[in-house]
Amino acid sequence: MSHPAVALRTLAAPRGFHIGTAVAFPHLRHNRRYAATLAREFSMLTAENTMKWAALRPDRQRYDFTDADYLARFAAANHQVLRGHTLLWHQALPAWLSSASLSNRQWENTLRNHIDIVVHHFRGQVQTWDVVNEAIDENKGCALRDSLWLAHLGPDYIARAFRWAHAADPAARLYYNDYGAEGMNRKSDAVYRLVSGLLEHGVPMHGVGLQMHVSPEDHPRLTDVARNMRRLGKAGLAVQVTELDVRLKTPVTPKKLAEQARLYRDILQICLDNKNCTACVTWGFTDAYSWVPGFFKGYDQALLFDAAYRPKPAYQAWTAALTK
Repeated sequence: MSHPAVALRTLAAPRGFHIGTAVAFPHLRHNRRYAATLAREFSMLTAENTMKWAALRPDRQRYDFTDADYLARFAAANHQVLRGHTLLWHQALPAWLSSASLSNRQWENTLRNHIDIVVHHFRGQVQTWDVVNEAIDENKGCALRDSLWLAHLGPDYIARAFRWAHAADPAARLYYNDYGAEGMNRKSDAVYRLVSGLLEHGVPMHGVGLQMHVSPEDHPRLTDVARNMRRLGKAGLAVQVTELDVRLKTPVTPKKLAEQARLYRDILQICLDNKNCTACVTWGFTDAYSWVPGFFKGYDQALLFDAAYRPKPAYQAWTAALTK
């Protein structure tokens, strides 16, 4: 299969902007076409699963960095920025942790040691960390989500996690990451209050990740996304679109692919128009390996390349946006 004449990462480079994607590890190691496309097209990589607790710490006594180290070496060899995802989340926890019976002090030490060991391990390799992921619960009035961390460490666990990550690698860029907070709504207001409060208390954090799992019929108003980016920028924070995909109702038609392309283009353009937005990262890049069909019944084909690695209209729309 022939590939595009000029890669997305090459087009974005003069702007100092990153085009990124999440990496599904088994395919990186075993699928040469997958790895080649990843290397050619993207200047930023996110660990889809290989840096989550369940992957890195299968039992209490040991860490397993095998797969994550492979990803880090791949990124370094291809001059790509690596995003670590994620140090603290209420999901993807190993069974030994979810069922642990610990004192609150032991919970604190467990989390602090994990952040210290993991961030130290990847010091100088992971340039950006999603330190805390999805801590706001839109189903509970946009309060902090019920989790092991909130229950055992209290609401300031977020501030402590950022401080511990910064101590382990002062050069790393530290992000809060969430979904459903891309536009102007109750959840994005809650995220804004959270991160503004952290900054006011001197917590070392640098940006907010806007996940952006959307569809042509279900997405925030784009003017609101731009407005949200601007208010975060005024607070001194960078923004990255961190998990973009645009799912389509099946059966997929040329008209739907054109609608998808327009939405991909418009989201990228908002990033390019707001200087505090430094990257646009898709949650995977080929429809051959996407979480969408398994999570959103009746939807598919959410990414830039089809299942045969052919660039879709969305890819061409990004090429056009980056060459304006």
